[in-house]
Amino acid sequence: MRVNPNSMSDLLVALNQNKLQSQQASIEVATGRSVNAPSDNPTASALLVQNNDEATFNTSYLKTLGALQNQLSSADAALSSIGTVLQQAVTVGLSGTATLTDSGRAAIATQLQGIQAQLISLANGSYAGNYMFAGTNTNTPPFVVDNTSPSGVSYVGNTTVNQVSIGSGYTLAVNVPGSQIFTAPGHDIFLNMSNLITALQTNTGISAAVTSLSTASLYVSGQRGFFSNALTQAASQTTSLNANTTQIGQAQVDLAGADFATAASNLTQANIGTQATLAAIAKFAANSLFDYIK
Repeated sequence: MRVNPNSMSDLLVALNQNKLQSQQASIEVATGRSVNAPSDNPTASALLVQNNDEATFNTSYLKTLGALQNQLSSADAALSSIGTVLQQAVTVGLSGTATLTDSGRAAIATQLQGIQAQLISLANGSYAGNYMFAGTNTNTPPFVVDNTSPSGVSYVGNTTVNQVSIGSGYTLAVNVPGSQIFTAPGHDIFLNMSNLITALQTNTGISAAVTSLSTASLYVSGQRGFFSNALTQAASQTTSLNANTTQIGQAQVDLAGADFATAASNLTQANIGTQATLAAIAKFAANSLFDYIK
């Protein structure tokens, strides 16, 4: 009887294969993933990297959207407050049309001057340290008292609209320059307030000044439509990104998720194979080749 001289090398090869299978199965059981290295499945690995990149972008976009929604809501709330103050000014101004004394009209004019200061403060509203109605010049208050201006107020922001990326190829305009909202030609709330104050002080054209201020107030309220629309778009994109992120998560599981039952069975079989191979190696080593030569 002749013994195959390659038996030991074959057994060592088998032992190494069992060891590799055992390691792979152990990793799958421990991680819950069938793809833990590119070599496990090159095609799946490439898709996993692509999906992971997309999920990372989604997370960034969602974070941006969260901040934008807070900013847009704050701007809308500020406009709501300004609208309320303007209506108060209109009501106060109307009372001036029925006031017959100079001192009464002067008192109303003084009250409106206080409201004017309140409007300037609201128009300089900020969110997270950035002035909301300054265009993109958000580090500086956009409205300043200026006695050389007919309205007594000057806009020192810019007219740039900030476009923010909220998705692949999807940008959203997130601001309206204060000059467009508060000092648009024919709808300048500060100029109309100033004209009403002057009308009360001179007892001339009070009713016309109140009407002009009321028209400007309606215009400002109409500007809230931009923020309402932007909030709707932001909410819709947030929903879309969350849904896409969920889909990516499921795709990751489908691509790399381990079958625990199969992995556990493979681990058991690999361990059994290892034990059997070690037993064969031990038996082979215990017998000399000369024991089989007859």
